[in-house]
Amino acid sequence: MSDAELMAELNRLVAPTAVLLGEEIVALDGAAGTVRVRFEPQGACHNSRGQIQGGMVVAMLDDAAYFATLARAGTRISLPSIEMKASFFAPAPGGVPLYAEGRCLKLGRRVAFMEADLFDEAGKLLARLSTSGVPMPLADELQMVERT
Repeated sequence: MSDAELMAELNRLVAPTAVLLGEEIVALDGAAGTVRVRFEPQGACHNSRGQIQGGMVVAMLDDAAYFATLARAGTRISLPSIEMKASFFAPAPGGVPLYAEGRCLKLGRRVAFMEADLFDEAGKLLARLSTSGVPMPLADELQMVERT
């Protein structure tokens, strides 16, 4: 599948959390194993201070890292996480677009290593995720939502 075809497919059939996070892949490079994802999280993702709750930040970064690995693989695969570490540098503001850049550092037969960074609109680094997962073929039907 070409980069453009994969990006279109990943933006058309999405996980229900992608709707909550207002997720859209805006760039994908399979050869480099990178993606850029735009997020506009719904109000349910905000904490009591109007910022994006930390777990939601991790979910955004996890998706960006996963998409980078799909870009490298050139197709949808299953990628159960085996570990992750998140570092938070500044609060993620609510009500504005946020951007994540995901990188697949290595896609092996038994493990994939990934990173992702989250930025505000001005390019300020808000958070970083380092993670790894086990690449597997899709074994069952995905629970996806079709976006139009």
